Amino acid sequence: MRGPEILLLAALALTACDRQPEGKPVLRTEIGSGKALPVGGEASGAAASASPTPAAIPGDPCTRSEFEGVAITECIADPAKHVILAALGQPPYRGFAKLKAAMGDEAAKVAFAVNAGMFDGEGKPIGYFVRNGDRRQELNRADGSGNFHMKPNGVFYGAKGKWHVRTSADFYTNVTDRPDFGTQSGPMLVIAGKLHPEFSEDGPSRNIRNGVGVDAQGRAHFAISEGPISFGSFARYFRDVAKTPDALYLDGNVSSLWDPVAKRMDARAPIGPMLVVERKD
Repeated sequence: MRGPEILLLAALALTACDRQPEGKPVLRTEIGSGKALPVGGEASGAAASASPTPAAIPGDPCTRSEFEGVAITECIADPAKHVILAALGQPPYRGFAKLKAAMGDEAAKVAFAVNAGMFDGEGKPIGYFVRNGDRRQELNRADGSGNFHMKPNGVFYGAKGKWHVRTSADFYTNVTDRPDFGTQSGPMLVIAGKLHPEFSEDGPSRNIRNGVGVDAQGRAHFAISEGPISFGSFARYFRDVAKTPDALYLDGNVSSLWDPVAKRMDARAPIGPMLVVERKD
């Protein structure tokens, strides 16, 4: 059941905030070294905003805007309207087209879906992963190189109809019950309203990136950049526009979105873990 797949994009030379190319199996390649630049301008009181671009499509949970010169598509999942399910993108999936085919009639419920966490060469998650209450991978607390291990990293999970983003250390200490779904990735983008301490304000490394944050109303904001963006700028989008006090980086380069209303189904590279947002009956 292998569908046509696009090869992973060639690895880019990265700065300390991008010490390994996103989308590559994290255990496979290490690129670059050095110290991250200091965070600058994080405490400035200027209110950021995103400039709307195309008009929203009726019924589409996703909208596009421009932020600091980069187009960003944001899709919002509302716990009153949606449920979130985890899918593991190992063969025969590794992409949305195969996932849709495997879902059959259930695919009609999909509001949108995204890639959701880093993976090895076989598409298996390298961090904590829970699907339908079944833990497929334990919490990864190891140190190492690459974006995943840029501490603090974190977990996005759902339990009893509520969604959360926590640092991995917080999750390990305070979450005792198995969630309905969960995926671990890294680094955290925003922690308690502050940018990750290793991010520069707007470093020279640019990649297509996606992430997730949860706002004060409990809604999950999934954002994907439509062009290369720095970690600092992407984190500010979650803090200042999406208004999510905690946000988690999911991946880069392979970052993909399936938005049925907009007839969008990205297939830029094989992916691993996925999150599927479905409309409630």
